[in-house]
Amino acid sequence: MAAPLTSKPLVSDFASSVSHIPSTYVRSMSDRPKLSQVETSGDTIPLIDLRDLHGPNRAKIIRQIAQACSTYGFFQIKNHGVSETTVNKMLTIAREFFHQPESERMKYYSTDSTKTTRVSTSFNVSADKILNWRDYLRLHCFPIKDFIDEWPENPVSFKEIIAEYATSVRALVLRLLEAISESLGLERDHISNRLGTHAQHMAFNYYPPCPEPELTYGLPGHKDPTAITVLLQDQVSGLQVFKDDKWVAVYPIPNTFVVNIGDQMQVISNEKYKSVLHRAVVNTEKERLSIPTFYFPSTDAVIGPAKELINGQASPAVYKSFPFVEYWDKFWDRSLATASCLDAFKAPTT
Repeated sequence: MAAPLTSKPLVSDFASSVSHIPSTYVRSMSDRPKLSQVETSGDTIPLIDLRDLHGPNRAKIIRQIAQACSTYGFFQIKNHGVSETTVNKMLTIAREFFHQPESERMKYYSTDSTKTTRVSTSFNVSADKILNWRDYLRLHCFPIKDFIDEWPENPVSFKEIIAEYATSVRALVLRLLEAISESLGLERDHISNRLGTHAQHMAFNYYPPCPEPELTYGLPGHKDPTAITVLLQDQVSGLQVFKDDKWVAVYPIPNTFVVNIGDQMQVISNEKYKSVLHRAVVNTEKERLSIPTFYFPSTDAVIGPAKELINGQASPAVYKSFPFVEYWDKFWDRSLATASCLDAFKAPTT
């Protein structure tokens, strides 16, 4: 039996006081996580060691990246260059943010997806018919100087820690974009150049313990709107990736990031690399924290397949070129769905 509706907008402000989830969070029978059917052993996403990315083993690592991107659309990375201290500070300050009083978090609450710093819940409250068991802080972080003044003032040192982390992760992203370009046989700077002046956002996802995790999602199956996403997560499992017609659990490994291909990379690569369905599930025992960095084209960029990857009938263009802002508007004008926005940008077939 579902609990009655709650007047609290954020899940974290009522989760511990209910024994059944409110009906607004309950999925239909056909749309539930079916947690017993998830692949929890054996096949998981590749782990790539980046230590020698700029050394004698670069070609080998580029091949590993090509294999991971073409087969999984996801991979984990270690020896990535972001210090363990920076990562630990980030996880600590993010948890502290969500443990603050409701009044402090609600200062930033908004359902307006155009706001560049906001706290909200679910995915798109205005469009979600069924809500998701997730609160989040989303902020823009490149260029940092354009946004840092609007970031939360508390906890103390929040701005300083976020700026340090965002800068470190952006440096990592730029190295990954070069490697992915090379793995496609393109010039090293090709993808970076296609992204205009670049955009970087970050989300702090907070998934409280849930009394009935089999009835709902932290986030349902979806594909990312990014070029690439770089995910930092705590040591509580929850990420699952869709591979070979089944959901596969991705268990956290300390001092690693999870990298996934987003829709814009699928376009630029002319579908050599594909954006992949993934989701977040919740549990009864432990809160979970994840911090994805979303790396995008700037809104003035024009996205389309790399000309070098188009070859007549053998490899025709799958997508037409389009202003990224058109895709972005479509993405936020809906609930989070398994269907990609990309179908609207397919090239006409002859």
